[in-house]
Amino acid sequence: MANTIASVVLGGFLVLLVYLYNLLVLQPKNLRAKLQRQGIRGPSPSFLVGNIPDMKRILQHRHELIHSTPTTATEDNPAAISGDWPSIVFPYLEQWKNEYGPVFLYSTGSIQQLYIADAEMVKEICLCTSLNLGKPSYLSKDRGPLLGRGIFSSNGPIWAHQRKTIAPEFYVEKVKSMVKLMVESTTSMLTTWERRFEDEAGGIVDINVDDDLRGLSADIISRACFRSGYSQGEEIFLKLKMLQRLMSMRSIGVPGSRFLPTKMNRAIWKNEKEINSMILKVVKQHTESSHEKDLLQMILEGAKSNKYDNDGRPIKIPWEEFMVDNCKSIYFAGHETTATTASWTLMLLAAHPDWQARARAEVLEICGDRPPDANMLRNMKTLTMVIHETLRLFPPTVFVVRTALEDIEFKDIMIPKGMNMQIPIPILHRDRDLWGPDAHKFDPERFSHGIGGACKTPQAYMPFGVGSRVCAGQHFAMTELKVILSLVLSKFCFSLSPAYHHSPVFRLVIVPENGVSLLLWRA
Repeated sequence: MANTIASVVLGGFLVLLVYLYNLLVLQPKNLRAKLQRQGIRGPSPSFLVGNIPDMKRILQHRHELIHSTPTTATEDNPAAISGDWPSIVFPYLEQWKNEYGPVFLYSTGSIQQLYIADAEMVKEICLCTSLNLGKPSYLSKDRGPLLGRGIFSSNGPIWAHQRKTIAPEFYVEKVKSMVKLMVESTTSMLTTWERRFEDEAGGIVDINVDDDLRGLSADIISRACFRSGYSQGEEIFLKLKMLQRLMSMRSIGVPGSRFLPTKMNRAIWKNEKEINSMILKVVKQHTESSHEKDLLQMILEGAKSNKYDNDGRPIKIPWEEFMVDNCKSIYFAGHETTATTASWTLMLLAAHPDWQARARAEVLEICGDRPPDANMLRNMKTLTMVIHETLRLFPPTVFVVRTALEDIEFKDIMIPKGMNMQIPIPILHRDRDLWGPDAHKFDPERFSHGIGGACKTPQAYMPFGVGSRVCAGQHFAMTELKVILSLVLSKFCFSLSPAYHHSPVFRLVIVPENGVSLLLWRA
């Protein structure tokens, strides 16, 4: 009997070893080999950790060089502001691109990445409507505490059902009806700025705008989508910000690392549990007090409705998980990316007073002393160009990521099933072959004839993603940015504070590490 048990245990252990060897060694090796035979190269990965040690070493070396030759970003040195920050934040990608070309292989742990910065190949991917392209599984696993299986990370029928549920709430006509509350929230924030002048001599105040803009954006998304205000969801937003920071510090792809009870993982688990609990509490309160057809109600109905795959089989996803994952996605994307873009836009306008004056003149001409409405916003051409140029230079999302669900071909390269593709948005947004020799400069005029007139390959401009997976809330985000910026411009003039230190960093989105400090005075 004992021998039988020992044999079963040993057999099970051997089966497990074979499974792990296939998963962690053979499958990644075979994926890479299929592309290497087509001439695609890249740095050699190490077992289990891939190229993560190389990435950290190159990043450390670049930071040492920067600290030894610091530069200051000022209005007299705008190039230091709109300069080549991607090579500072992601120096390993720049180094490998120079060494292996615009298409190369690398790995983060056991996750294989095909880096694609070739404009024609990117164009083909952007125009592809095949169902053989999906989102990588590591988004719902390694980034699971933040994204779960929500609209940003799911695939197939689950994603289609979520998109069908959420997207209609952000259609243009729906967004138009939200302009008034956007104006109300923004006006309330600006009133607190105006009170600061009462305590300051000389009529100039120094404000770090980041936290105020995050609070404002959170208030707008809460009121517009969940019929609540920032104060009711403040703790959720603060917890999400902490979770975002923790997730950005954790390397993805190292097998088993997300399950280890490290200090960071314990903090992530704690925040995730608390956020999930708070969201379900908001849902419960909402269902008990409101029957309005807002976004939260639509998500709830979508979570409880029947869902089927392409073969007519029911999709099993608990309604609580559906609710929590999509609310987290909307809370996170709906306030963090917009607030960050607003900060970067104010920073760039502070550094370029000529464009600030031009945008303000347009706002005052269109609005006069009235608050903006949807029709006024549509006529703000200069402000639209400024926002597009900010999104080009500082796109909140760093990568468009896809995975090949089946073998698929782009630009005569057969990408094998299971290979992840990574398109670097900020690098394409600064490609001189696409944007001209002044690609690194802030020049909203390049968008005077739209995106098609600004870029040689318009598909390479992708601040809101691409294809069928383009951000469902892009109209909402653009409208919110126009409301915020037009009201700020109508009330204040501003320049960069001496306290401002230009340092973009990666926190899953690109944010100003030390915030954006501005000197404000009444317009």
